[in-house]
Amino acid sequence: MNDAVYSRLAETINKHETDILKEWLDNQRAEGTLSKSLEADVQQQSREFLASLKNSLRQGRADIMAAEWIEVRDLLTNLSRNRMQQGFTPSQTGTFIFSLKQPLFERLRKEFGQDADSLAREVWTATLLLDKLGLFTIEAYQKTREAVISRQQQDMLELSTPVVKLWHGILALPLIGTLDSERTQVVMESLLQQIVDTGSDIAIIDITGVPLVDTLVAQHLLKTVAAARLMGADCIISGIRPQIAQTIVHLGVELGDVITKATLADAFAVALTRRGLAVQAIKP
Repeated sequence: MNDAVYSRLAETINKHETDILKEWLDNQRAEGTLSKSLEADVQQQSREFLASLKNSLRQGRADIMAAEWIEVRDLLTNLSRNRMQQGFTPSQTGTFIFSLKQPLFERLRKEFGQDADSLAREVWTATLLLDKLGLFTIEAYQKTREAVISRQQQDMLELSTPVVKLWHGILALPLIGTLDSERTQVVMESLLQQIVDTGSDIAIIDITGVPLVDTLVAQHLLKTVAAARLMGADCIISGIRPQIAQTIVHLGVELGDVITKATLADAFAVALTRRGLAVQAIKP
C-alpha cells in the first residue's frame, strides 16, 4: 500500500474520531466485552489505540512489526495481558480490534462513497490492517497465557518435590506422579540443596506415588542417587511394590548397591540404624 492510502485512512479516523469511538464502544458492549466495571478502562484503551493508530498510519508503513508501530504493539500486548488475567477468552480479546471494523467502514463509505475505486481501496486497506492487528492481539494473548501456564507448571514441580528432614542427618524425598527429565532436574536440585543446607548424609527417595517405573524412570533415579553420593550422602529407595520389583527385574535394570525397601518406614529404620540410632517403646 502507498503512503497516500494510509494517510487518507488516518485523516478519516481523525475527522470522525468521536463518532467512531462511540460506535466502537457500543459494538464492544453488544459483544459482551464491555462490562460496567471495566467501562472506564476500555474507553481509555480505545482512545489510546485510535490515537496510536493514527500516528502509525501517517508514517505510511504497512508492516505492523516495523518500528513505527511499536506504540500500537505495546498497547495491544498490555491489553491482551490484562484481559487474560481478567478471564477474557482469546476471541473476546480479539474482538477489541475486530469490532472497530463496522464504524470505520461506515465512515469510509461516507468519505469515498462517490468513488467506488477509492472506497474499495480504502476498505481493503483497513480490512488487511485490522485483521493483522487482531491476529497480533490474539497471539499476544496466547503467549501471555503460555507464559503463565509454564510458570505455574514450574511452581507445581517445585511444590510436588518437597524434601523433608526426618531426623538429624536424614532426609526424605517423596515422589508423586510421573518422573520425567525436567522433573528429575528439579528433584535433583532440591535434594542436593537440602543436603548442603542440612549437612545430611542419608536421603530416602520414596517412589510409592510413582505410578510407573520403566527404564527411563530407573535411569533418572540412578542419576539422582549418583549426584547425592557426590555430595557425600547415601540414598535409600523406598516404595518398591511387587509390581515395580517385577518390572525392574524384567527390564534388567541394575540398581547396583543402592538399598531398596518396600516402605518408607522400613527405609527410615535402616537410616536410623546406620546412624547408630533405634526406636524404643516407652512403657506406661
